[in-house]
Amino acid sequence: MRRKSISITPLILLALACGRGKKDEQYKTEKVDRGGITMTVTATGTLSAVTTVQVGSQVSGVIARLYADFNSHVKKGQLLAELDPTSFQAQVDQQRANVTKSQVEAANAKITYERQSRLLKAGLAAEADVDAAKTAYEGAAAQVRLGQAQLHQAETNLNYTHIISPIDGVVIDREYDVGQTVAASFQAPLLFQIAQDLTKMQVQADVDQSDIGRVQVGQPARFTVDSYPDQEFRGRISQIRLNATVSQNVVTYPVIVEVGNPDEKLRPKTTANVTIDVATVRDVLRVPNAALRFRPDTVDANAAQGGRGGAAGATGAAGAAGATGTGGTTATTETTATTTTSGTTATTGSEGTSTMSPERRAFGMGERRRGISGAGGPGGAFGMAARTPRSVCRPSGSLPIRPPRSSNRYRSVRESPTATTPKSSLATSRSAT
Repeated sequence: MRRKSISITPLILLALACGRGKKDEQYKTEKVDRGGITMTVTATGTLSAVTTVQVGSQVSGVIARLYADFNSHVKKGQLLAELDPTSFQAQVDQQRANVTKSQVEAANAKITYERQSRLLKAGLAAEADVDAAKTAYEGAAAQVRLGQAQLHQAETNLNYTHIISPIDGVVIDREYDVGQTVAASFQAPLLFQIAQDLTKMQVQADVDQSDIGRVQVGQPARFTVDSYPDQEFRGRISQIRLNATVSQNVVTYPVIVEVGNPDEKLRPKTTANVTIDVATVRDVLRVPNAALRFRPDTVDANAAQGGRGGAAGATGAAGAAGATGTGGTTATTETTATTTTSGTTATTGSEGTSTMSPERRAFGMGERRRGISGAGGPGGAFGMAARTPRSVCRPSGSLPIRPPRSSNRYRSVRESPTATTPKSSLATSRSAT
């Protein structure tokens, strides 16, 4: 009856160990099925209109009037703003007066030249006087043309005080208000930003140099935006630009993805999370990636690390079995321990395979999981560091089963003679059983 109790009780304790787990543990199962698998490249980009025009001013002045605001729909040639034209109108009037003066002087020089020409024919004027009159006349005519050019420039500057829309579209940005001064010294200041057609958008995604080789023009792409996290938008790659950007030694290439926006949900300058399908296979066996990952419990990892430090050998009773080693030996060290316990022999090698009886293997599994080696006290039967076989079930985070030292029922197993027990004693024990 004693042997029967020895073989059944460890199995009961093992079942209790398998049932002890974290209360909040949840498991999700997925079936291995057939379907399509797609390789993707992910990137982050910014939405913008296909055509965006920045409207500026070529002259300096104070903004007198505004005829367009944010989100205003404008037409080509429509007046958007007007600068104060006072100074420019004065320049036009001045140039007109200069042109009139030049024309009068040119007419007078022409009359003088014609008079000197007649006197020369009559022999009443010197040829030098005729040449001087001709030079004065040609200079006056050139001065008229110069005045006319200056007048045209003044009129052009006056027209620049009227800011005109160059395209049909929507005003998405306005930089100045009425009364502000526009200074156009070296470059034209930006007044308005107009998007031509918001029903056609594009995403400029920055793709890393390690993935750009798999991206091709025409490949499908999809993306999401934070404003509509549950909706996925789809488009196609229209251009892969060569002007790479280097930021902190990271090289990225701009990839343009065109997408339709008929309901105008997408807005300019919105951040898009882009996914590009670079390769696809059909009708293959597939398993979720999460099923292939294993993350050991922190408690188990620390216990295993502590077990490796003293897993090379044993002292005391296990030392008589021939198991020797030094601290720091890993679990794959070639170590063999032989223990005689109630007629059961256990041999453990580098891979942790055991030839002991199922009852003893199930009972001793908890200690081997923790990396216990040596026989410094009662039940010290193993001098090895063996990996836990996969067939044993123990929930993550549960403690190994260790029998109480006061139990006589387990003392008969764990305090049995070591490998140095004479064979005659073993034979007597078997006969008694």
